[in-house]
Amino acid sequence: MDIRFLLLLFISVGLAHGKGARKTPWAHYAERTTGTSESIGRYAGGCLLGAVSLPETGTGFRSIRRFRNRYYGHSELIKYIKEFGRSLHDQDIPAIFIGDMSQPRGGLMGYGHRSHQLGLDADMWFSRPEVGKRNEDVHFPSLVDREKETIVSDRWTPQIVATLRTAADDPRVSRIFVHWVIKHTLCSQTHSDRRWLGKIRAWWGHDRHFHVRLACPKKSRNCVNQRTVPQGDGCGSERWFSNVQVLARKAKAAARAAARAAARAAALAKRGKKGKSRKKKARKKRKKRKKKIHPRCLALLKKEPPQPSRQTSKPN
Repeated sequence: MDIRFLLLLFISVGLAHGKGARKTPWAHYAERTTGTSESIGRYAGGCLLGAVSLPETGTGFRSIRRFRNRYYGHSELIKYIKEFGRSLHDQDIPAIFIGDMSQPRGGLMGYGHRSHQLGLDADMWFSRPEVGKRNEDVHFPSLVDREKETIVSDRWTPQIVATLRTAADDPRVSRIFVHWVIKHTLCSQTHSDRRWLGKIRAWWGHDRHFHVRLACPKKSRNCVNQRTVPQGDGCGSERWFSNVQVLARKAKAAARAAARAAARAAALAKRGKKGKSRKKKARKKRKKRKKKIHPRCLALLKKEPPQPSRQTSKPN
């Protein structure tokens, strides 16, 4: 593999997109590949062959923000969303809004998610803003009061619980990411058949939408699953994301860093200038750990380089 070629490719197609922009060629593929759907690599380091596009509307669902060109997925994800929508419809739950899925060939996006690379992830919104207010997150009300770290009671409905349970009950689902307060509330309000709660995983953000992730389909042999969700409902561990515990971890980390710095300073004082110079040389030799992309995805980039284009965050 010619590393220089790939480097030049990333530079040539990497166009800035405001804050958080990334130089990634995958954002510039306008068309999917043909053939059977196949997810290759890891959720945060792979690509998608034979992607299928999600229809703009269907029974029980609506695809929004399509100007981002992120409404593609593995055929199994498209099938899941359609069946999920029909199940919601049968429960008289209004159509759910489907946001970002994957790009035409998966891969790292130019902004936003670092996962969603295999065509097995989909963002689904808790609320349903009117037309004209669906392109900005601010118009989707949060279910969580982040300062108080409590659920906003007048936005929390039985339909939300039913939606999450329906999403998690499907055996194809690996995990569903939500804000830790949402997970905590589900744990406190579910009193029977708590098995589905194990798939509901606390993660940063996710107070306006939830993130569904499917396990690797059987025929995608080069797809790398995450570790299996531990047995049980997972209740209690969600507090790891709370402000109190985050601040406590930061305080401990700062104390450890200060202790290490003091120890290094004392050691350098004993060794003198020679020790200090050796330390500087050692730092220069250190290399940042890079996330590996599956060789088949790299080969696809080399075989079919994308044409430079600009991926926008707002419709024209």
